[in-house]
Amino acid sequence: MTTIRDVSKLVGVSVATVSRLLNQSGYVSKEAESAIVAAIQKLNYKPNNIARSLAGKKTAAVALMVPDILNPFFPEIARAAEDAAAAEGYTFVLCNTDNNPVKEKRYIETLINKQIDGIIISSYTIQAEQIIALQDRSIPVVAINKPFSGYPIVTITAANQHGGELAVSHLQSVGCQKIAHISGPTDVHASRERTLAYEEQCKAFPWFTPSLIGYGNFTVAGGYQAMKDIYKKHPDVDGVFAGNDLMAAGALKALIELGVKVPEQVKLIGFDGIRMEMVYPEITTISQQIYSVGETAMNYLIRLINNEPVERKNYEFDVELLYKGTT
Repeated sequence: MTTIRDVSKLVGVSVATVSRLLNQSGYVSKEAESAIVAAIQKLNYKPNNIARSLAGKKTAAVALMVPDILNPFFPEIARAAEDAAAAEGYTFVLCNTDNNPVKEKRYIETLINKQIDGIIISSYTIQAEQIIALQDRSIPVVAINKPFSGYPIVTITAANQHGGELAVSHLQSVGCQKIAHISGPTDVHASRERTLAYEEQCKAFPWFTPSLIGYGNFTVAGGYQAMKDIYKKHPDVDGVFAGNDLMAAGALKALIELGVKVPEQVKLIGFDGIRMEMVYPEITTISQQIYSVGETAMNYLIRLINNEPVERKNYEFDVELLYKGTT
C-alpha cells in the first residue's frame, strides 16, 4: 500500500510538506503542490479521497441535512437522494439537525471543513443568506421544502396550496358539512400554505370559525392533542384535514379513543403520502411524490457540482389525491 512517505520520497520533499497540502493546514509552494499532486496520481495514493480532492477539487461526497429523521417523510427523501448519489459514484452523508439552528450551523461548518462537494438542505430555519454564503464558497446547494423568492437558489417544493385545496374539496365531495384543520408549525412555509388553502376554501361557509383550526407541530402527539381539543369544542365536526400524515395518524388515534367511527362519522385526510400501511384504516392523503423530490434534488445538485447549467429557481412538484380508508 502506498504511504505518504512514498509520495514525499518521490517528490523530494518532507512528509510534513505533503501533510500540509493534504490537510490544507499551511503554506506549500505552487511548484511543490503540482509535484505532490502528480506523485499522488502516479502512485495512486488515496487517503480518504484526498487525491481526488486535490486533482479535481472534489471529494466525491455529498450531504443531506434534514430537520427530523424520525418523520418518515425524510428517510424516503434520504433513500432517493442516496440512490441518485451512488449511481454517480458519490458517498452520501446524512445530517439530522433536530430543527436546531445551532446544530444546523455546526453541521454546515463541519461539512465545509470536510470539503463536501455539495449539500441538499431541508430546513425550517435556514436563511437565504446562509445558502448564498455557501455558494460564494463554491459549495453548490439545493434546498427542499422552502423556496427563496428573489434569490439565485435551486429549490424544490410541493404544490402545497393546491394540495390543500384538493384535500378540502375531497372532503366536501364525500359529504362533509363541517371541516376542521390541524396545522403544522406556523413558521414553516409548507404548513402555512396548506393552512391558507383550508381557510380560503372554508371561510365563506357559515359554519367556519377560527377555533376549527388546531396546531399539531407536524407530530403524531400534536395531531392527537389537537384533534381532542377540536372535538371538545366542535363535536359536530364531520371532516378533518391534517397538514401532514403524522398529525393525521394522531387525529385518527384520538377519534378512535373518543368512540368516533372513521370514516362513518368523521372523515380524515392527511398530506405527504408517507408509507403508513400499519395504520388502519389507511389514511387518505395528498401525495407529494417524495422519492421523486429526493432524486431530483440530488440530480440537480450533481449537475451544479459539475458546472452544468441549472436555472436557479423554485421547481414545484405537483401533488395527487390518494383515496384510502379514512374517507
